[in-house]
Amino acid sequence: MTKADRGCDLDFSTLCAHGELAGGERRPFGALTAPIFQTASYAHPAVGQSTGYDYTRCVNPTRNELEKLLSALEGAGDTLACGNGMAAVTLVMDLFAPGDHIVCTHDIYGGSVRLFRLLEEQRGVRFSFVDSSEPALVEAAVEPDTKALFVETPANPTLKITDLREMAKIAKAHSLLLVVDNTFMTPYLQKPLDLGADIVVHSGTKFLGGHNDTLAGFVCSRDEKLGERLRFLYNTTGPALAPFDSFLILRGLKTLPLRLDRQQANARGLAAWLTRQPWVRKVYYPGLPAHPGAAVNAAQARGPGAMLSFEVRDGETARRLVENTRLISYAESLGGTETLITLPVLQTHADVPPEEREKMGLGMDFLRLSLGVEDPDDLIRDLDQAARG
Repeated sequence: MTKADRGCDLDFSTLCAHGELAGGERRPFGALTAPIFQTASYAHPAVGQSTGYDYTRCVNPTRNELEKLLSALEGAGDTLACGNGMAAVTLVMDLFAPGDHIVCTHDIYGGSVRLFRLLEEQRGVRFSFVDSSEPALVEAAVEPDTKALFVETPANPTLKITDLREMAKIAKAHSLLLVVDNTFMTPYLQKPLDLGADIVVHSGTKFLGGHNDTLAGFVCSRDEKLGERLRFLYNTTGPALAPFDSFLILRGLKTLPLRLDRQQANARGLAAWLTRQPWVRKVYYPGLPAHPGAAVNAAQARGPGAMLSFEVRDGETARRLVENTRLISYAESLGGTETLITLPVLQTHADVPPEEREKMGLGMDFLRLSLGVEDPDDLIRDLDQAARG
């Protein structure tokens, strides 16, 4: 449901805070928050009649409200809420058949790489991994059997930027689907569908939920026909998000803009501070003027986001950092209110083949930060004392 559907012109923050109430609707009994409809099945009024709800694997009122809200935020024709981010990516991959070919961003989440390698082995769907920040390389990788481009921007964890408008041109020229993983940015900072994408996927576990307390994933499709195909697969394979988890994501979305504004401000401050530290070799953050993708990111997003990566002088320094921070947790995941530090080579990208990690520049000296909402000076002091040992 878009702003036009609601007959009003509401700001993104208002939609997040009010959800379905933003358009004047009312929930049962005047509830201000979405009720948790914890039921597996629904009674039929009579033979051949339905309330619109028959079985929770297919549709549930709590999840339905969440899906409508995500559609409004992303500008999507339809949204499917899944049990986690990988379930969402797997659902999209079910669109493809043996022999199909997909061109994919080289540096993406390691779990996606693991899935794509499995699909190559067991289903015969082929993948070509290229540096999608270079449109010419993407164009050159397209083959007669290519069916889609799968893009993540900013890339995980190198923070490379892919020009989504250029990807849309390539996709249109070759009649390909353009699929964009928008987890790092959320629709608050970047709207791939408005830039020409056909499908947007999210790990809702991250910034959308925002509190490190539940798992979720989303598939947002632009047009009705594609949405119908995806919903058929969704009902058939059953990756549906549970009612209580749907409630938790709805609750998290209420503060998404507030959290991201603070997290992004923290990322800007930490990135600038890291560039001045003698034990840091390089900082990867699209908000830094020296970042090669800064201009492209500024043209397609309303901010550089709350993720950054950096290289330190050696593996021992990296180990000292992750083992000695007191406030920042050494943990996987991202997007929560707490700042997390990750060693991708051992965590998020451990299943990526070593030769591929080397091409991406991922070694024991490469670290990733997901900024939370803490006071930035406290974060700086924590990193400083950890680096000093």
